[in-house]
Amino acid sequence: MTLNTGVINQSYEIQKLNLPLNIEKRLEALGMTLGTSVDVLNNKNHGTLIIKVRGTRLAIGKGISKRISVKEIRE
Repeated sequence: MTLNTGVINQSYEIQKLNLPLNIEKRLEALGMTLGTSVDVLNNKNHGTLIIKVRGTRLAIGKGISKRISVKEIRE
């Protein structure tokens, strides 16, 4: 599944970043690396996704979030 289909208040683990190299490196610098846990805080229908990565809130667009492969973390 991809991050843009994430459900609010659910945690996911990053499996793959299928992004252009410059965007991938920028997200990795912000802490979004393979295996990292991501919490979906808000998922707007028009594309903006607000997530929490390593204690930091980030807003990413639909174009980026649909290219990040994740798996659901069962608690």
